This record gives sequence, structure tokens and C-alpha cells, in this order.
Amino acid sequence: METFVYKDKKKLRCGYTTGTCAALAAKAAAFRLAAGVWKEEEEILTPKGTRIRAEIMECHEEDGCVSCAVKKDAGDDHDVTDGLLITASVKLLGPGTDGRPFETPIRVFIEGGPGVGRVTKAGLDQPVGASAINSVPRAMITEAVTEVLEECGYEGDAKVIISVPGGEEAAKKTFNPVLGIQGGISILGTSGIVEPMSEEALTDTIRAHMQVLRAEGRRYAILVPGNMGENFLKQYLGTDRKLSVVTSSNFIGTSIDMAGELGFSGIVLAGHLGKLVKLGNGIMNTHSREGDGRMDTLLSCGLTAGADRRTLCSIQKSNTTEEALSCLRETGLLKKTMEILCGRIDWYVKRRAMDSLKTGVMLFDSEAELLGETKDARELLTAAMAEEGEEK
Repeated sequence: METFVYKDKKKLRCGYTTGTCAALAAKAAAFRLAAGVWKEEEEILTPKGTRIRAEIMECHEEDGCVSCAVKKDAGDDHDVTDGLLITASVKLLGPGTDGRPFETPIRVFIEGGPGVGRVTKAGLDQPVGASAINSVPRAMITEAVTEVLEECGYEGDAKVIISVPGGEEAAKKTFNPVLGIQGGISILGTSGIVEPMSEEALTDTIRAHMQVLRAEGRRYAILVPGNMGENFLKQYLGTDRKLSVVTSSNFIGTSIDMAGELGFSGIVLAGHLGKLVKLGNGIMNTHSREGDGRMDTLLSCGLTAGADRRTLCSIQKSNTTEEALSCLRETGLLKKTMEILCGRIDWYVKRRAMDSLKTGVMLFDSEAELLGETKDARELLTAAMAEEGEEK
């Protein structure tokens, strides 16, 4: 695919989603059934309005069922599904007999085969028990197959089964097991296009995880920027069990917004000081390209705590927050500085949440020592753990 975007001054090639691959493969298979012709390439118009043409591979026909495959191309994006074959098997079922209205002469039934996950938890795009083929890809597959069958004069039902060889193994490297999607990958995509370094896929995953927790009846959520935050909490709580945490990545503000929109009563965010100190400066996307302010924030908090010129200069020259912490420990100002920092973080986070939910933040160092917490953090953590049936 020769479409490009520019991110961080780099020219990056776009790819196409698993949903686009499934629609292309299904269209080629339907064309073979309806017109009797194998196609070497197929083309569709994505929801974004981009035309995608791809090579059709692995073509087979047996007992009135045709299978075709399209190789997933993620472009320059880092995607575990890149290179997987997305296979569509299509079978024409003939006229329907269950009262189908005249204005729908063609119906397309879509199911997942081997390598496509199945939904086991409520709150996702598809209901429990359904194949993890999301709504937009289902619409794309339906439109592609219907277009071909209508052109060829077919009226009746068609069945499409989407399979992904190697999908079950690839899914282990995704969030699917956490979200309650078992047995394979999801067939995804809203635009049909994969933009490298896109934030959409990450924020969609955060929202999906929160939706699952809400569907389970959870009112409190634990957020962590990454694995480090979860490990800190496990040590703090003295447990080895897997926690039901939502990985917010750098999207702290967005995650707070989502929690409020989905009706959570409260959230507690836990992680390393090096990431969360930025909240004390009102930075709600903690990626380095969005802003830093780590040392400036610690510097101003240390100044308020009474640090002398020498200590402040040492903090300013520190390369990491751990180095800055050492300066504060040496002068006995660590506790007071962290209290001031937590007060600032509390103000900014509560301002972001407004009145939609209660918020709490817990800061840890690299040794999993709790450096500080905002006013409601421990109460919210206790509430979240109680919902898991475990107390500290």
C-alpha cells in the first residue's frame, strides 16, 4: 500500500486492517462462486474512503465452498498480526425460508473459524459467545460480498467464515486474553487503514477493557501506565495473583475521561514517579514528545519544601527522577517534597475528572517503595480490591 503519513518527522507507510483483509478475501471468494472466475487481485473501498487493492492468495474450492486469503500488511506499524493470512471461506446457501423481507434479497452470515477469537466477557463490540469480528469489519464483509452477488444476479443467503492460521498464537501477544477474547485474534478496524504509531488502536483497547470491567459490575478501576505499575502494586499489596488493571499507557487524561463517561465511581492510578511526576505539571499525556517537565516539577516542589540552592541545583542537573530522589533523601526533604507533589497531582487530576468520579494516584520508586499518594488513593484501591474479592 503506497499511502504515507508523517509522524515525528518520519515518513511512514500505512497498511490495512484485518477487517479490510477479510473483506477483500471474502469478495474474491464470492466472485469465484458467482462468476466462476478466480481473481489474482481484489479491490475494495475502505470506510475512510481509500481504495485498497491486494493480492489474493491460497485459493481453494471444495464441495461448493471457496476459500481465499489476503496477507495482512501493517505498513510501518508494529503489529503482531502483520504477515498473517486472513482467510475467508464463502458458501452460497440458496434462497432463505424464514420470512426474509423482499427488500433484502441477499443476506450474509458471518462467523469466525480457527484463529479468530471468541468473546467470553460482556462489554465488547460483540456479545458473549460471538466471534470477535467487530461491527465495522462485519459491515465491510457484508457489503463486499453483497456487491459481487448482486452484480451476478444471485438472490439468497451466503455464509462467510473468517479464519486466521497462526491467530491463536499471535493473540497471546495482544490484550485479547485480558479482554476476555479467547482462542485467537480479533478482526478489527474502523477506518480500514492502519496508520503507523496511531493512538486510535491504543485508546480503543483502553476503552474496551474498561467496558468489560463495567459490564462485570465494577465501579472502581485500577489504572497503570504499564507492567511496572502493576508489579509495584502487587508488591505493595503482598500478592502474586494477576490484578484486573487497565493499562492506560501514556493516555492518562483520556483514560480519566473514559472512566467518567462509562460511569465508574472512582479510579486509582499507580506507577513509577518518572512517568507520573508529569501530572504535577498538568501534563495528561505522558509521552516524551508531548512534554517533559519532570525535573522542573520536582525542582519547584523541592523549593516549596525548603530545599537549599545546592540541592535544587543537584535536582536540576539530574538525568533521571531516581537521581533526583537521591538528592532529596540526602537532605531529608523527600517526604515533604512528595507530599507537595501529590497535592499538585491531586489538584490537576481532580480538575480533569471534574465531578464525574473520584480519583487517586500512588507514586512508587524503582524499588517499589511507596513515595506518596493523593488524598483518596488508598480508599479507592481498597474499594477496587474489594470488588476483586481480595483485601490488602
